[in-house]
Amino acid sequence: MVLVMRNFLLSVLSTGAVLLALTFTAHASEKQFYDDIQGRWSGPGSIVAGKYKGTKFTCTFNGLTPEKLTGMSIDGNCRVGLFSQIMNASFTRSESGYEGKFLDGAAGEGMDIVGGRYTRSKLVVDIKRKDLLGVMVARLNEDDKLNVSISVRVRDRLIPVIGMVLTRKGPPIDQTVTSSID
Repeated sequence: MVLVMRNFLLSVLSTGAVLLALTFTAHASEKQFYDDIQGRWSGPGSIVAGKYKGTKFTCTFNGLTPEKLTGMSIDGNCRVGLFSQIMNASFTRSESGYEGKFLDGAAGEGMDIVGGRYTRSKLVVDIKRKDLLGVMVARLNEDDKLNVSISVRVRDRLIPVIGMVLTRKGPPIDQTVTSSID
């Protein structure tokens, strides 16, 4: 799963485009959006274009917001059959814009988050890996559904490549490691 998704994303992200970036302070509704993302999310997804078109997978994520910062992180995994891939992304928003990374960022096997914008229950973040540009869109519906799509820019068009529909499953799972000595 990891190799399929990573290879797919890397093969699709081979074209260039213009990045969009905004620089403004977060509005109360944007902060509420990040707060509403907190929790456990699970659901199906599929690759809708490219070499691995038709591949179906299931993802489970924890959505979290950083203390004293505006932004969010998701941490979890996606699986195809018996194969599981760790998936995570995090970003923060400051007066100078959005920044963060998907997986380990463009310096590794992932992508950088280089910009973004928020409008009424929808977050769009700009992603980049070398010459590949695209967007990840997260739309939160009132019925505890989170639709996530990833599109890449080919010439002047955004081409959808991955889509997911996640459903809230409860509060975030505490991943704090504790130990005791008897």
